[in-house]
Amino acid sequence: MKKNMFIIAALLSVMLVFAACGKSSDSKAENGDTDSFKVGFAIKTQDSPYFVSLVDAMKEYAKEEGWKLTVLDANGDTAKETENIETFIAQGMDLIYVDAIEPDSVVSSINKAAEAGIGVINLDSGVSDEAESITTIYSDNLQNGRLVGLAYAEKMSDEEVVSIILSGAKGNVAGEERRTGLFAGILEGKLGVSEDEAWKLAADLEKQLTNEGKASNKEAKFSIVGQGWGAWTEQEGLKAAEDLITANPNLTTVLGENDQMLFGAMTALKNAGNDNVDIVAAADGAKEAYDLIKEGLYFATGENSPYKVAQLGIQIGKEILVDGKESKDYDKITLTKPAAVTKDNVDEYYEFGF
Repeated sequence: MKKNMFIIAALLSVMLVFAACGKSSDSKAENGDTDSFKVGFAIKTQDSPYFVSLVDAMKEYAKEEGWKLTVLDANGDTAKETENIETFIAQGMDLIYVDAIEPDSVVSSINKAAEAGIGVINLDSGVSDEAESITTIYSDNLQNGRLVGLAYAEKMSDEEVVSIILSGAKGNVAGEERRTGLFAGILEGKLGVSEDEAWKLAADLEKQLTNEGKASNKEAKFSIVGQGWGAWTEQEGLKAAEDLITANPNLTTVLGENDQMLFGAMTALKNAGNDNVDIVAAADGAKEAYDLIKEGLYFATGENSPYKVAQLGIQIGKEILVDGKESKDYDKITLTKPAAVTKDNVDEYYEFGF
């Protein structure tokens, strides 16, 4: 009898040890032990100010919550990205954030995290529908572009717009959304049509641009005389803009999918002796662009703030880890509020620039 009592006591001790070791994020939250949350951030690269600021913002906001944040940089390598996420899984993170290099390559590792009971929140970049993540957070590319386009249409009114557009990368979804948004806003404003009609006309313009390398809507007095591919960077934006600017001395406007490429275009314009061209970005929000907007040298940009993306990411993470919300409580896509940043409102957005 005494022997059996000892065996039962030993078994109870072992069960208690395993129960303590297997304590979930939910039990941490119930006990108020939120300081011990461990979260990982798999960032795709640190090769631009946006991504550096996104990492800095995540560190800042995680620290405010008392979370232990580990950042691993894939440096643009999908194999390294997979390794980084699987490292976080092995470390037993409570939550993983991912800024994916490609929509498809990250699906398997995100689903492995889900199988291990670790939620994944995507920041900045979308992933394929097959990924079992909580949500994807980024700026509203379509509406950012549209709002900037509307503001520019108001400026140009009945004037003719002869433009080139600098795009980031062929096949990039965010880039296509940004330029289509610009087209829609300009057409909506200059023609006075409904938003729905403007999107249809913008889609026609995009199709024409893809097929012919240029596009126009005569009624709106709006033409795109060429498209350059600037790989999202200032240096490549300069290269992409040079020939287009030389070939089209009557330009009124350079449109772009981000600020960095347009900084390059501004250098190309200066080199060509053409300083009477409007600079219009669908999105970004670099402080350098905001400074130029204040000086009247840059018309507008759409707000794509890494700080607001990080802020929303931490907020949703807290709702999951502390409040007990689940993936089903969120839409697949969560967007930050769109805004066209112009000379009239730049001070309002300046602190969230990067």
